[in-house]
Amino acid sequence: MHTVVMPKMGDTMEEGKIITWRKHEGDKIAKGDALAEIETEKVNIEAEAFAAGVLRKVIAQEGETVPVGQPIALIGEASEPIPPEFGGPAQASAPAKAAPVAAASAGSAKSTPAAAPVAIANGHVAQATAPSVTQNGGRVFISPLARHIAAEHNLDVTQIQGSGPGGRIIRDDVQAALQAGPTMAAPAAATFAPAAAAPAAAPVAAGPEVEAIPLSQMRKTIAKRLQQSMQTSPHFYVTVSVDATRLMQVRTQINEYAATLAQPVKASVNDIVVKAVAMTLARMPQVNVSFDGERMLYKKRVNIGMAVALEQGLIVPVVRDVDKLGLLDLARESRRLAEAARAGKLKAEELQGGTFTVSNLGMYDVESFTAIINPPESAILAVGSIIPTAVATADRQVVVRDQMKLTLSSDHRALDGAIAARFLQQLKQLLEQPMAILL
Repeated sequence: MHTVVMPKMGDTMEEGKIITWRKHEGDKIAKGDALAEIETEKVNIEAEAFAAGVLRKVIAQEGETVPVGQPIALIGEASEPIPPEFGGPAQASAPAKAAPVAAASAGSAKSTPAAAPVAIANGHVAQATAPSVTQNGGRVFISPLARHIAAEHNLDVTQIQGSGPGGRIIRDDVQAALQAGPTMAAPAAATFAPAAAAPAAAPVAAGPEVEAIPLSQMRKTIAKRLQQSMQTSPHFYVTVSVDATRLMQVRTQINEYAATLAQPVKASVNDIVVKAVAMTLARMPQVNVSFDGERMLYKKRVNIGMAVALEQGLIVPVVRDVDKLGLLDLARESRRLAEAARAGKLKAEELQGGTFTVSNLGMYDVESFTAIINPPESAILAVGSIIPTAVATADRQVVVRDQMKLTLSSDHRALDGAIAARFLQQLKQLLEQPMAILL
């Protein structure tokens, strides 16, 4: 019997939500078949079968959120019995000769427990939780599903009598303990509790005037990450105003040429800004860094994340090696990623590996704004609208020029104010002399 677990798609993924099952119990499964569509923190993915057989049991139902590594389905032969811990019939107790093995394990302080079984899905290996330990040092054998249910209800598993093979605690045992009443609560973790925090403000209750809508996995992640970023990264902000008059003229000429190609493409203002940012990062590698608490991590590639606003939240696909791409190739790739993001067809790898992010709200007539850093990066550039503005020239004449404001948000643990200012200064020079971007 093969156990399918919630796959881990990305280093930061902690849980996934079953959107729909593509296969149903009793269906024949071939290796590589799409089993279910799963909503993760960034994109929807398809969980693939890594074993052939019959879908014997659906453990996680549609709409259920499951931690990474927890079982979601079983694949096996049509006649193969379902294990008791997953709802199958309870088996007879193991032969008596198995008891000394457990006793020896419990009595020997120096013995090393056997490795827990592993389950594989989407190329990732999830190790089952190690057995619990009783107060006298003995081990409690419990299935992963039973352990998960017990943890959710704060049950002390050392007080539950197992009915599985060798006294193993299975799901039925935990459910029976729950029905017995709240007499098996887990013991407190520590004798001395920390001082109570100040009570939080009472949430607004749902009612006739308030509609309560559950958060999507993406919105949960956005809330968690941005709060973490603001709490752990000391942000500071530097703003410059760029004369974008020549940039707009050059963009017109580029697009007139690009329209005559066999594969026409249109370069946006954001494409030019992203290209200029990549060139500036290549010149100033001290900005293309991450701070891990003990070290500065200098990135050898310039991978730019482009913030794309969706109805359900903000998503940041990544264009790789932007410093090595031509402007028109960059325009094609950025358009492909934006379309895939809006269609929900981004791959997990297209959302990872960014070293710097550009967030552009210019299309919404936003003059300027500040953006929150996307960890583990150390900076993010906020791009405002291009606005015709009366400005004074060097000879004190007033003329109308296209102006664009750029604000760099930086992590002060990684970047000093002078470095941030120099970065914006060099970026401004490139954008005001845009032919340098093409050469």
